Amino acid sequence: MLMNMKSLLEVANANNFAIPAFNTTHNMIMRGVLEASEEMQAPVIIEVHPDELEFARPSFITALVEEAHKASVPVCIHLDHGSTMDQIVKAIQCGYTSVMIDASSRPLEENISICKEVCRIAHAVDVSVEGELGTIGTTAQDMDSTSSTEIHYTRPEEAVRFVKETGVDSLAVAIGTCHGIYPAGMTPTLQLDLLKEIKAAVKIPLVLHGGSSNKDEEIAAASRSGINKINISSDIKDPFYQTCRKVLEDPYIREPGEIYPPCIDVMKKVIRHKFDLLGTTGKAALY
Repeated sequence: MLMNMKSLLEVANANNFAIPAFNTTHNMIMRGVLEASEEMQAPVIIEVHPDELEFARPSFITALVEEAHKASVPVCIHLDHGSTMDQIVKAIQCGYTSVMIDASSRPLEENISICKEVCRIAHAVDVSVEGELGTIGTTAQDMDSTSSTEIHYTRPEEAVRFVKETGVDSLAVAIGTCHGIYPAGMTPTLQLDLLKEIKAAVKIPLVLHGGSSNKDEEIAAASRSGINKINISSDIKDPFYQTCRKVLEDPYIREPGEIYPPCIDVMKKVIRHKFDLLGTTGKAALY
């Protein structure tokens, strides 16, 4: 069942759980995400970043749309970290049902102006919009080159103004995470008190980026304290490709049907764990 993210997250917001958004670059990851979602009867967001779209080509979104329509659970197809109007328009034309415009590195006034214009365009064709306020750090291992090496935390009073003036459907907030897998010696800590302040100030669904390598208990607490969408990329790609490397140690294995099933299986274990952790398991029944 294909949906936009506004409709998907309204239910999560009303029922105090989070929906994982899995970055998906090709059919094998798509297959694992959708299979696990149906097994757990969990709504899901499939994200494709502009860099991923450039690699996979627009025909991949056509395939995602087809598979989402067939799925027995709610599915949203979301543009992750769109940074230009051209990327936003291309995503809408490709069939995405939701887009993110990330102008968080710009001054507040400019961020508001850009996001407002994206909302005007996207909402006209029933595509939902995610904005970002504050800057999320990077471990220098992620694809988002616009990320800062420092975290600039979201201010609750600015969040109120941003939501009111832009009309966004969801808001990505900076509360202490970084994109990518954290290197040894780097320990992330979520500012859960700040999250609660932001949630008390704005009522729309909140989004957490850069959740890989955070402690399970922190992620679970965030999903019960106002976060309704959590982006997950490295945590599923790492086990997939680590397993792929092991499989390919056998020089005689070359058929996709031999290479990919064990990679999908190990990735699905992580996906099922994320559904349980975020309280998403079984929530398809609410739609």
